[in-house]
Amino acid sequence: MVGMLIGLGQLSTPYAVQNGGWSSTSLLVGLGVMCSYSSHILGKCLKKNPKLRSFVDIGKHAFGAKGRLVASTIIYMEIFMALVSYTISLHDNLITVFLGTNLKLHLPNFSSSQLLTVVAVFISMPSLWIRDLSSISFLSSVGILMSLLIFLCVVATALLGVHPNHTIPVLHLRNIPSVSGLYIFGYGGHIVFPDLYKAMKDPSKFTKVSIVSFAVVTAVYTTLGFMGAKMFGNDVKSQITLSMPPERIVTKIALWATVVTPMTKYALEFTPFAIQLEHALPSSMSGRTKMIVRGCVGSFSLLIILTLALSFPYFEHVLSLTGSLVSASVCLVLPCAFYIKICWGQISKPILLINLSLIIFGFILAVMGTISSSQLLLKNFQLHHST
Repeated sequence: MVGMLIGLGQLSTPYAVQNGGWSSTSLLVGLGVMCSYSSHILGKCLKKNPKLRSFVDIGKHAFGAKGRLVASTIIYMEIFMALVSYTISLHDNLITVFLGTNLKLHLPNFSSSQLLTVVAVFISMPSLWIRDLSSISFLSSVGILMSLLIFLCVVATALLGVHPNHTIPVLHLRNIPSVSGLYIFGYGGHIVFPDLYKAMKDPSKFTKVSIVSFAVVTAVYTTLGFMGAKMFGNDVKSQITLSMPPERIVTKIALWATVVTPMTKYALEFTPFAIQLEHALPSSMSGRTKMIVRGCVGSFSLLIILTLALSFPYFEHVLSLTGSLVSASVCLVLPCAFYIKICWGQISKPILLINLSLIIFGFILAVMGTISSSQLLLKNFQLHHST
């Protein structure tokens, strides 16, 4: 479960801590606790009805066809927007990897960095045609390894390279709405938790696994957040790897790990949609034809993602918007709403109050964060195109 959660969150947390202030980490820890609880109640929904197998199934069981539609829409939005963020990360880190290299890549209306990103995405595209789950599991393992490598490189930089002597502000209240989006995105793994629950030999241990996993992830995020903010202060970039001294070997390792990570994520993130797509295709259609349809749809979707990433290359604002617009719903609002509806007759008043409070809190977080990050994204887009 830890591997499912840690991803772009560890890259952006130092930037979030510096811009939100050190006291904003109480929000980071609080969201970790809330999301751990919401994963627990998802497990209770699955236990209530053993036939439920996915996040969408839980939505349908709770609110019928409308619940299924809302859950599906939010899930696909999160996958799509997360892949846009991964592609922006790929673009930003590729620039730094080849910094100072004389690349003779020329194409009208395209910079060298954009062309490198296009090449990397096209290299990744064949993975969207994979149907073998063992191959996809291998990509997952590579992604987890890259995340661990990034963490170790940042720690090595703090211990052996840059001295952590910068001051972190106490609180930037006006930045909290956008920072909250970055924080909650790092906990957004709820759409795959039902699959994990069903895959466990002993599902009764799901809650214990959730608590331990969220505790580990929260500790990693908090450690990286303070470490990065102390090392680089106001100069910390939206991705910690971009702030590390470029001449050091640990930085080069971290940069390449960050480049490889998105390339492993495309097939993984696309899998839930691909499975639903294949189920929706006529049963009379041959397996080969289904594979071609799946691959073509995936490739076309990836081209749209690439276009958006190159058009809006503002990592922190796109990631914050993703966290606020969709992750807040997936992590807080929907699980609590599903649980109340499915287990209505068995919920005590205190538990009902807790879940209603989380729904309200998640909704406020989503609205404020979406407005703030959208404004910042639009402002940066206008500034970029006015120059």
